[in-house]
Amino acid sequence: MKDCSLRSLLDRADVKLQFAGHETFPCRYGWLKKSYDAIRRAGSIGEEETRRVFVPDVAISDFGVGKNMVASMRHWTLACGIIEVIPSTKGKLPGLAPTALGDLLFGGGDPYLEQPASLWAIHWRLASTPGRASTWYFAFNEFNEAIFNRETLATRFMARIDDLRESGRLNGSRITRSTIDRDVECLMRTYVPRSGGKAGAEDGLECPLAELGLIANLAGAGASQFRRGPKPTLPDEVFAMALIEFWQTHFETRGALSVEAVTHEPGSPGRVFLLDEESVAERLERLADVTDGAISWDESTGLRQVSMRSQLSALAPLEPLRRLYLMRLAA
Repeated sequence: MKDCSLRSLLDRADVKLQFAGHETFPCRYGWLKKSYDAIRRAGSIGEEETRRVFVPDVAISDFGVGKNMVASMRHWTLACGIIEVIPSTKGKLPGLAPTALGDLLFGGGDPYLEQPASLWAIHWRLASTPGRASTWYFAFNEFNEAIFNRETLATRFMARIDDLRESGRLNGSRITRSTIDRDVECLMRTYVPRSGGKAGAEDGLECPLAELGLIANLAGAGASQFRRGPKPTLPDEVFAMALIEFWQTHFETRGALSVEAVTHEPGSPGRVFLLDEESVAERLERLADVTDGAISWDESTGLRQVSMRSQLSALAPLEPLRRLYLMRLAA
């Protein structure tokens, strides 16, 4: 029995697809914390002050980087779900505020991103839904080539964008192939460490998400590979967080989800974390312990699935992650 019914999230009219914004810089070490700290300090003064945090005249001095890097810092801190825009009608710039994830990580849980759990949680927020990083979403959720090169990925995504234009979803958009090429190049630099040549040691460590090992270059092949399979550094608590968000966002009326759906649906933990079906099944079997029995393994209908034993809307997705940090801080 097939349980994969979610359409492409790129087709959803309520999701604004965005491209570029990163100014060709991947998210660098320290940027998220610096941005979070600045927004937190400004917010303690007032919402109006948060609008000035990334204004070049102020930020270039405060952050010690150039104008383009300031714009990139703002982009990544929003795209990774560390801060969010406060809807406002006053002035040209919206106010900004830390998100619950931002507070959990940088407010004390793991401010220097020393735990793999933090990087996995950031990757989830970045790639699980289209929006500020639509190319990242497409690569992990709707691009089905395990081995690929940049040209192939960009070509497939551009074809998908053309389909969206024809359907009226992106009618009048000015997205060009060069924009997608730059996005793909930045995506690769996000997940693949650079080594050798003029890049140097600093560029080799430019993005913390490269530590996750999700994409690897194939030596001598001129190609790269999505590394699907078990992820030993992915804590069950982060998997639980992702599953709850996925369930609440896309299947709020369902009482159960199959292994197949959690593995293969666009925006699912299996897709975003590059997990194979057996790895997903093993994690689902353990979820009762992580969620206090709210989600439990169930084969009573002949399907391998998990059932919701609590009120789905009442579950707090970040609670498993919060407990993980508390345990590690107490250790």
